[in-house]
Amino acid sequence: MRREVIERARGVKLLLLDVDGVLTDGSIVMDEEGREWKFFHVRDGQGIKMLLRAGIEVAFFTGRTSGAVTSRAQDLGVRHLFQGLHDKVAPYEELRTRLGVEDREVCFIGDDLVDIPLLRRVGLPVVVGDGVEEAKRWALYVTELPGGRGAVREVCELILKAQGRWEEVLRRFGL
Repeated sequence: MRREVIERARGVKLLLLDVDGVLTDGSIVMDEEGREWKFFHVRDGQGIKMLLRAGIEVAFFTGRTSGAVTSRAQDLGVRHLFQGLHDKVAPYEELRTRLGVEDREVCFIGDDLVDIPLLRRVGLPVVVGDGVEEAKRWALYVTELPGGRGAVREVCELILKAQGRWEEVLRRFGL
């Protein structure tokens, strides 16, 4: 792993996550009544909880609106949820200002073209392994794992290890 990735991860105070293609594999299952079903990976959720326990803020940013995403955010304790976004930059600026964090203290994980404006702004831009090539060009780090299959957990561990907090996490599990 590049030294610059570790150095930037040390300063992360806020993790922003796209949803479709990052927290999920990008699939949208719809039943005959038009209800959406999304599938989330349990290890990604555990990684988010670890970050929150370590005092790192987490936010979900998504272009779609879904009750499943609202439920997932509530289940994990994610207080910052932005849905139905056509432009992610304005709500990002509002959240960043409200939390008092600088661009360099933000990690954003995206996967597609719509995510490039945020990837260009944040201190630690990350794209999932199966993200589009154009987005990967703006990433400082590309995950080994694909979206919806542990990529978020991979980044959560990276941040915690870079900040010297991984041993603390392991102790919570008796290790």
